[in-house]
Amino acid sequence: MLLTREAEPFEDSRARLEAIAYRLLGSASDAEDAVQETYLRWQAADRGYVETPEAWLTKVLTNLCLNQLTSARARRETYVGQWLPEPVLAGGSMLGPAETVEQRESVSFAMLTLMERLTGKERVVYVLREAFGYSHRDIADLLDLTEANCQQVYRRAKQHLARERAGIEVDEDAARRIVAEFLAAAVSGQTETLVSLLTDDAAIIGDGGAFITTLNRPLVGAERVARFLRLAIKPSNSSWDKLGGTPDMFATIANGMPALVLVSEDRLVGMVVLQATADGIAAIHGQANPDKLAYANRQWASVAPGAPLPKPW
Repeated sequence: MLLTREAEPFEDSRARLEAIAYRLLGSASDAEDAVQETYLRWQAADRGYVETPEAWLTKVLTNLCLNQLTSARARRETYVGQWLPEPVLAGGSMLGPAETVEQRESVSFAMLTLMERLTGKERVVYVLREAFGYSHRDIADLLDLTEANCQQVYRRAKQHLARERAGIEVDEDAARRIVAEFLAAAVSGQTETLVSLLTDDAAIIGDGGAFITTLNRPLVGAERVARFLRLAIKPSNSSWDKLGGTPDMFATIANGMPALVLVSEDRLVGMVVLQATADGIAAIHGQANPDKLAYANRQWASVAPGAPLPKPW
């Protein structure tokens, strides 16, 4: 597709803007909306007064995201069940740069969930500094802060997030092995087998929105998580009916972590993202809200997923 000269600066920045917006909002669909609105404002702007298009676009986007974060917090107060981010499969532009540990961690399910504790400005400062290497001076200019104030905001954000256990880097083979091992342990009927794969403080969090009932709060502790999974993953569990029956299961990578993908009639109906650390699986994040799987479904439809995992029952 041929681009007009006016559109080129935006298109050159699109992937970076998407990656920033996803980290700030935890929602691929909301990130797409924010980037589209940024484009509309770019089209309407008097570009003769824009000295640095990249900075102008980033400032517009971050302001839009700050507004969305305010309204999103209000919506989440009435959200049915627990809230989790929208998953993004490996290769999606939303995931952005992944060369450093900080960049990979900033898009993990665990970190995106933990960042919900931050204020809007703390989240912007943390994301731009950790994941994109912006200087404090540049971030301060974007947010109309002093450089010293920006540094203070960054320190507060780091303190709020300091407790997060770092994940390990995985490739497709490692993801398949971890997911297959986890699934086999979950259906083995042996609680001890599953406990051995988990950290002592492992947690399970489920988001089904209003579509499917999940835990109403995180369940913490390896023994408790293992006992819950033994019951939840049985083929006789009535929750499978809402997902179209017992689905085909695939191992992949989502948000940089091993993920179990549930597919029914060629449609992705659920995803379980495992926070794999050097000490074991620290968190299990289950996403079954169909509204939050729309982006991942578009990704899934465009890839060749390979063979499903063997039926575990």
